[in-house]
Amino acid sequence: MHIKTDEGIRSEQSGLNQRQTLIVEKARAEGFVSIDDLATDYDVTPQTIRRDIKLLCDQGILRRYHGGASLVSNTRNVDYSRRRELMKNQKEHIGQMVAEHIPDGASLFLNIGTTAEAVAAALMGHKNLRVVTNNINVASLLSQREDFEITIAGGRVRARDLAVVGEATIGFINQFKVDFGIVGISGIDEDGTLLDFDYREVRVAEAIMENSRTVYLATDHTKFGRRAMVKLGHLADLDGLFIDQMPDAPYAELLADSNIAVHVASDRFPGITKIEPELDDDI
Repeated sequence: MHIKTDEGIRSEQSGLNQRQTLIVEKARAEGFVSIDDLATDYDVTPQTIRRDIKLLCDQGILRRYHGGASLVSNTRNVDYSRRRELMKNQKEHIGQMVAEHIPDGASLFLNIGTTAEAVAAALMGHKNLRVVTNNINVASLLSQREDFEITIAGGRVRARDLAVVGEATIGFINQFKVDFGIVGISGIDEDGTLLDFDYREVRVAEAIMENSRTVYLATDHTKFGRRAMVKLGHLADLDGLFIDQMPDAPYAELLADSNIAVHVASDRFPGITKIEPELDDDI
């Protein structure tokens, strides 16, 4: 698709031209925008897109990463099908790391989210796992293994991501005590508070954490500094954190000062593509 825009057309409110406004809307919808994809979409050169992104970063709207940009402190949750594709390679490596810390024959909770699905995929090579989940996608995948015992929580099914949530889900989870609880998160604040968008999801995650002997958080580094309203807990409540790469300051220092075991995919898998902020102005 080629979208031609007039650079002379300016937004009266923001001072942005039409293409720059569309770039912001695309970043809001998809979470991350690629320079090459934007150049193709808007039929301009990558250099033009880099100038647009520099302007948007200078205004504090976007943050530059290698190859593209994302919204600063994006508070809008991205459509689930798109979230599956965002940082897909990184999530797969996170899933592999988590799986390495789960022994055969273990019992575990697996929560909702695309990273949890990556963990489930990585567990397919294990033996005799007993899994309780409120994620229909996870249950469908793991049930292909005949030696796995899969239990799915009751409750209300949310159509957009096939998550099971609600009071019935919480009551069901409270009947179990398992070896490992694996949860995801939407945001991590500067003080280490774990944040999410939906209080129903948080209450289920709280039940998982309370009924797990060992709690692992599987997430990617972009969640650090991402704003969300509902508090789940604190980094100090975790036994392990599995991330694709270390976050920037002040979060790297926060992790260094904590007692949590941090497992970094970019260290474990040297070939993993790192997404880094572009700190120079030569774009």
